[in-house]
Amino acid sequence: MLLLSANISDPVYLKPEKESAADRFLRSLIRDERDLPFVHLTLRITLSLLTLAVLLYLPFISGWLWGVLAAVYLVLNNFVFKGPFGLMLHCTSHRVLFKKEYGFLNHYLPWVIGPLFGQTPETYYSHHIGMHHPENNMPEDDSSTMGYQRDSLLGFSRYLSSFFFAGIFYLAAYFVRKRRKKLLIRSVRGEFLFVAGCVGLSFVNWPATLVVFIIPFAISRVIMMLGNWAQHAFICAEDPSNPYKNSITCINTKYNHKCWNDGYHTSHHAKPSMHWTEHPVYFRRTLQEYVDNDAIVFDGIHFLHVFIYLITKRYDLLARHFVNIGERYQSEEEVIAFLKERTKKILI
Repeated sequence: MLLLSANISDPVYLKPEKESAADRFLRSLIRDERDLPFVHLTLRITLSLLTLAVLLYLPFISGWLWGVLAAVYLVLNNFVFKGPFGLMLHCTSHRVLFKKEYGFLNHYLPWVIGPLFGQTPETYYSHHIGMHHPENNMPEDDSSTMGYQRDSLLGFSRYLSSFFFAGIFYLAAYFVRKRRKKLLIRSVRGEFLFVAGCVGLSFVNWPATLVVFIIPFAISRVIMMLGNWAQHAFICAEDPSNPYKNSITCINTKYNHKCWNDGYHTSHHAKPSMHWTEHPVYFRRTLQEYVDNDAIVFDGIHFLHVFIYLITKRYDLLARHFVNIGERYQSEEEVIAFLKERTKKILI
């Protein structure tokens, strides 16, 4: 159990003292100068991952060279860029990246780069913006964690299987119920075109399609649901729609530097359109809200740690990183009892 650190190391925006001509040009294209790192990341992914993807389909690259390029592609995709890209896609779904006059560029991430990471075009946007935030992990949110025992591997396996094999059908049914035709079309179209593209490209080059699209797709679906599970693992049964009581916050972790302050999930649900650089300051400024709502804050760990500690029932490790804001608890035993209460299955 920890006291709140006097200093929070998570990234905030610092205006650069000097700026290159290239950055001035790139900044002129985007709506918010604080998002310039997104453009840099997009360029790095384009020059490396997209180039490798094309090379893997070329017929004159084969044998050991093809194997080396495939291995490099998988490492870059899943261990270097997947997290930063996924959360960049998240941020740009909430806040459009490019200015209106360059609006065509906003299609580049979901339609060109996204499929390399297994993100079917516009399905993420439709699910996250069209369903998850409006429903806020409540029963009509098809990615809701409420109906599961959230420290159970069996519970997570059921949760993952439902999303992995039937998620698009549940999402489509939700949009039908809500009569949201545009989001229905966007979600189903993106999923269908991705699957059709993979089938067609498999006849061109099956091994390349497996490496470039299919493996990243499978990993992305697992990672997304693992993240959502951890983010919404601790829920107050008496007030489950309260973002301070159904989401968590992870501070002072390298993950927040790599993935655009994604650890601030409580404030993200409280203020979905808040810029990613504002969360650490907002957290400090509204700390009393966290205290008053018995919000859960961890220091020095991120969602993957939370997931692993939950599934292995290492509540002692969760309690060790638990931030005792407002000094509400007298011992780690009290914290453990509180956390266990918040992970119980809620009948819906």
